Amino acid sequence: MRNGAMTLQTSAFSTTAWGWRDLLGLCKFRVVAVMLVCSLVGMALATPGIPPISNVVFGLMGIGLTSCGAAAFNHIVDRRLDALMSRTSHRPIASKRLPVSVGLTWAITLSGAGVGLLAWQVNALTAMLTFASLIGYALIYTAFLKRATPQNIVIGGVAGAAPPLLGWTAITGQLGPEPLLLLLIIFAWTPPHFWALAIHKCDDYARAGIPMLPVTHGLAFTRLQVWLYGWLTVGVTLLPFVIGMSGGLYLAGIALLNGRFMYWNWKVWRGDDPKAPLAAFWFSIRYLLGVFGVLLLDHYTGLVAW
Repeated sequence: MRNGAMTLQTSAFSTTAWGWRDLLGLCKFRVVAVMLVCSLVGMALATPGIPPISNVVFGLMGIGLTSCGAAAFNHIVDRRLDALMSRTSHRPIASKRLPVSVGLTWAITLSGAGVGLLAWQVNALTAMLTFASLIGYALIYTAFLKRATPQNIVIGGVAGAAPPLLGWTAITGQLGPEPLLLLLIIFAWTPPHFWALAIHKCDDYARAGIPMLPVTHGLAFTRLQVWLYGWLTVGVTLLPFVIGMSGGLYLAGIALLNGRFMYWNWKVWRGDDPKAPLAAFWFSIRYLLGVFGVLLLDHYTGLVAW
């Protein structure tokens, strides 16, 4: 009996542990980590010196929790589509390891805690904008746009581009041209970033019936769009220097980053390397982190020089 009880306890503990891993798996930590880096840079750029530590800590916690909640909502809304795609079929809810009701409770808890923390400890504007981003991503993009139009990434990109703006408002409590420009950088970057992955996973999206651009308009057209939106991104990333938001260090750094970014977009456009779309997708993540990293470096280097 004693051994049987121990076995039962061990089994119960293992099941609970696996359940928590599944809950954490809903949070898309890698995506959220990139968003938090962009938010942190927005916070740093919003002030000449070091931003208030309490705003930074509570701001990142609130934005991070809400982002995890939005990711969990995405798992729930997309569970049937995810089950049809090899890239996502292993996800906790798509594979039916985790009940939808548990996932929904988790998503609501994370989102509510995040927005509530921002309203309580940061400011109302950041809380409202973060909530609007949650609605934009979890409902407008995931539940509607993703299934309705091949321009889903372009139209829905505003929600995903919000982190640096949220970081800025977490410090200042105000909107302005600078944080909107930071948002615009991510907005322009999103189509070439995601369409490169959509080219690589075109068969998956077709099987799931999702009207991604390569499914509805073909691979050649999508490759061209990656190339054109890449150049749009290059133009937008030059604007911080043009308006005096950043200096020569940023200009030099962004020139190097843009050169490599467009090299991979050119490889995608040519269409003769089947590995290029996925390589371009992964580099674009490093590219975005590089853009915000050099913005941050230029900001504090300029202050020291001044």
